[in-house]
Amino acid sequence: MPEGPEMYRMAQKIQRSLGKQPLQEVWFAFQELQPWVEQLEGQSVASVETRGKALLIVFQKGQVIYTHNQLYGRWLFSAPDRRPDTGRQLRLALSTSNRSALLYSASDIEVLEPEKLEQHPFIARVGLDLLSSGADWQEISHWIAQDRFRGRQLGHLLLDQSFLAGVGNYLRSEILFYAGLRPDRKIKQLNDQAIDHLADACHEMMWRSVKTGGVTNDAERATSLKHAGWKRRDYRHYVFSRAGQACFACDTPIQKTSVSSRRLYYCPNCQV
Repeated sequence: MPEGPEMYRMAQKIQRSLGKQPLQEVWFAFQELQPWVEQLEGQSVASVETRGKALLIVFQKGQVIYTHNQLYGRWLFSAPDRRPDTGRQLRLALSTSNRSALLYSASDIEVLEPEKLEQHPFIARVGLDLLSSGADWQEISHWIAQDRFRGRQLGHLLLDQSFLAGVGNYLRSEILFYAGLRPDRKIKQLNDQAIDHLADACHEMMWRSVKTGGVTNDAERATSLKHAGWKRRDYRHYVFSRAGQACFACDTPIQKTSVSSRRLYYCPNCQV
């Protein structure tokens, strides 16, 4: 499943593709959404935003198309008079005179009036989306330090979308490594400096992933290893999916464990 940075990049791509031009086509595969077509066609898209792994397409009159890709949803793009050659089922089509943004395979699609958006079950419980909100590390630090999070282990907490929206499995491992923290540590066990480091790690790893298309390793190191012939899966991350390989920082073998029924990778020497 795409994580927050991947969805943020996709939101930007949809916005660039549709621009501010009037939509000549709004098409839904689901019958219950058909009544919205007449209201939405002719409008332009005001913005495309994310709430973690959910995507919000905001129209100029305020209506919002909410989508969540889940495991199988995928956005593709084409000229408005063509459709991509794919065996997937089209669920949503948005077209201007120049470009189409097409959502395939997703089943979680809704249209919401603006006053109903914050009442949506997913939106109502989702936590801080540091990408769409533009929160800096100080704001993230204040969010992390809330009493409701203090008793939670980091390995579990980082996958809870009511904590930091958009953090998924690879980001969890990378954030904890960058912050130098074990997955079994609890927020209440961290001093102010450690919380600040964790906030900085969340900010750095998520924005680095946005900028690089999912590479969280040090940029200079990743470039050097790529030129040396390393495969992307081996240079992409600090620790994620690198079990048994040497830590880039200390040469200790990376360990693999399972937390919240998901694989997690860490350096037993660098993370305390």
